[in-house]
Amino acid sequence: MALGPLEGARVVDLYAGSGALAIEALSRGAEWADLVDHDRRAREAIERNLSDLSITDRARIWPVRLPAGLARIADALAAASVVFADPPYGGADARAVLTGLGRPGVLASGTRVVLETHSKDVVPEVEGLLVRERERRYGETVVHVYRAGSTPAPTEAE
Repeated sequence: MALGPLEGARVVDLYAGSGALAIEALSRGAEWADLVDHDRRAREAIERNLSDLSITDRARIWPVRLPAGLARIADALAAASVVFADPPYGGADARAVLTGLGRPGVLASGTRVVLETHSKDVVPEVEGLLVRERERRYGETVVHVYRAGSTPAPTEAE
């Protein structure tokens, strides 16, 4: 799913795992990546991958448990152009991360959030300042793209 140009972008990769999403963004011109994963083995894999590609100077790895630790990476989120989030399937983390990212003052207006969920996981079209622009299904996986606004979007009840 195309996000547009990544040249000069700052990305945050939540639940980074191997760091593949952030590393791909860096290879497509992103300036900087913050990679977040609480699992030590995942962070070690990210370190190896960044080192193997000689891009350790363009990234920072955060040992943060999500969604509870979003406040610890507030500066990275505020500076982000794109946030990738691939939480464990089951829905609870996806909804909690979306709620945290949608709060006023967390993301700059225009920041895109790319959220991956299982097709059975239900996430809202609007969450605080985030409005879903589109979604695509790939088998049992759904990729949702949200954009942060500067004011809360009206809900259906309004």
